[in-house]
Amino acid sequence: MHEQHHDHGVTVTAATRRGPLWAALLLLLAFMLAEVVIALLTGSLALLSDAGHMLTDAASIAIALWAAGLAVRPPRGPMTFGWRRAEIISAMVNGVSLLVVALVVLVEAVRRLVDPPQVDALPVIVVALVGMVVNVVDVRLIAAANRTSLNVEGAYQHILTDLFGFIGTLVAGVVIYVTDWTRADAIASLIVVALMARAGVPITIKAVRVLMEAAPADLDLDEVREHLLGVDHVQAAHDLHAWTVTSGVTSISAHVVIADECFTDSHANEILDQLDECLAEHFDISHSTIQLEPARHRAHERNTTSV
Repeated sequence: MHEQHHDHGVTVTAATRRGPLWAALLLLLAFMLAEVVIALLTGSLALLSDAGHMLTDAASIAIALWAAGLAVRPPRGPMTFGWRRAEIISAMVNGVSLLVVALVVLVEAVRRLVDPPQVDALPVIVVALVGMVVNVVDVRLIAAANRTSLNVEGAYQHILTDLFGFIGTLVAGVVIYVTDWTRADAIASLIVVALMARAGVPITIKAVRVLMEAAPADLDLDEVREHLLGVDHVQAAHDLHAWTVTSGVTSISAHVVIADECFTDSHANEILDQLDECLAEHFDISHSTIQLEPARHRAHERNTTSV
């Protein structure tokens, strides 16, 4: 059996760029407190829903910071991959929290659509304008923290959704100010709900796929098998598994059957090198565990789970 692996820098890179995440978090917290006060004074659900969303934004960044710190811890004891998958748990929490907040806002928005309260439009417009500026800054900060990490991408989607929400809130405030049609506030909230769901569902699905150790969506195992079988002296490949350890780190394991004589003429090591090179060159996979087997060994295989 042969294992090839190297350290992968995706989560490490994200963790070493925590400065932008800290700046984004502090900016969000300051604005969120101001927004809650103004929302309560004006009676705007759009502003209050944005404040609730910003709370989840702040939580998403805090969780991203926590996960990024764990991700750089070296493997130790039973944690043979280290704490890299903490970022996937963080992404899962971020995705689910978006959906939960969306559900809460949806219920209240429908209620206010039926029975709209009075909304003071001018403060709503001012806060929405300031919120857009704050979120534009935060989007740029978080983008600098490496969006190839699903962890950082979850936080990024939180902030980006909030930015679009503020745009909707601004439009609602202007409509209310000009026409006094207060249902615009609830409609803006429904738009925010749609944006939350649009961002939360993909992040959650991606995190679930990783946690369930599904093969990466962009990796065709049939194609992988075809490439392995294309190496000289390889007769079969079974028990082929692929999974994502963390963002950008794909692992593969396989049992590869080669001609019996390859074990007696010292050709097996060369075949291993060719298999590793094949996986790295064609699929950008440098973490592989390959067990070479002579053809006569196939009869002794038990509980194989060939894919």
